[in-house]
Amino acid sequence: MKKRSCFIISLALMVSIAAYGSGKNEALSSSGSAAYSRDLVVFAAASMTETLEEIAVLYKGAAPNINLVFNFDSSGTLKTQIEQGADCDLFISAGQLQADQLDIAADPSVNTNRLDLLLQGTRINLLENQITLCVPSGNPAGVMNFDDLADKLRKTDILFAMGNSDVPVGQYTQRIFAYYSLDEKALAAAGRITYGSNVKEVTTQISEASVSCGVVYCTDAFSAGLTVVDYATVEMCGQVVYPAAVLKASRNADAAKAFLSYLQTPEAMTVFERVGFAAAR
Repeated sequence: MKKRSCFIISLALMVSIAAYGSGKNEALSSSGSAAYSRDLVVFAAASMTETLEEIAVLYKGAAPNINLVFNFDSSGTLKTQIEQGADCDLFISAGQLQADQLDIAADPSVNTNRLDLLLQGTRINLLENQITLCVPSGNPAGVMNFDDLADKLRKTDILFAMGNSDVPVGQYTQRIFAYYSLDEKALAAAGRITYGSNVKEVTTQISEASVSCGVVYCTDAFSAGLTVVDYATVEMCGQVVYPAAVLKASRNADAAKAFLSYLQTPEAMTVFERVGFAAAR
């Protein structure tokens, strides 16, 4: 009889301990312990692909519960996806225009639809980049610099690669055309310009030598091992700044703010600076 009583007591204790352990695990999961993982969706300019993927590995040590999910594309495409309601926690653009078009605090002449999609107080200028003129291996067309490019586009039959007009790298290139008084439409009609829907497509055209030269960011030139023959000045195309902001509709705003703060740390900046980015001034 005593043996049976002891067995019943032991069984009750085991059930009680199991129930306690289960409840404890549920409590830990809901409180954000190592047992609970969250996806943080980051929309970022295509030119940040290599650096952010490297930083994601480092960030696991700082925030093991956060699973970074990246969507890399042209800033214009990303901006449109956000407008259409895509799930996004943090947006990093390669141009101010695309961020301004989502920011209620921006000039109404830019944010013409008065969109209010960025979480106020979170927008910062994160990085700076440079615009470069790159050529395929061996530089078969002999393009030496931007002055020479302008001269060749006017006088010779070369093929030049640039981003579309809704892509920041394309918009910077258009400013360079304006600086040299080059007629983009006439050159495109004459078959001297080919376009890419994002900077990676332009980079690929140069790498594969399907064009005589092209304009990309210095970070993409570095990552692709391209030959850079010239750098655009601020007078030619303006300052190349990458703004970043948490989305107003983010369901993980605190986690997005934490990751954005991490991107400004020396550890993350070392990765950015290695390929040619610089901290925004």
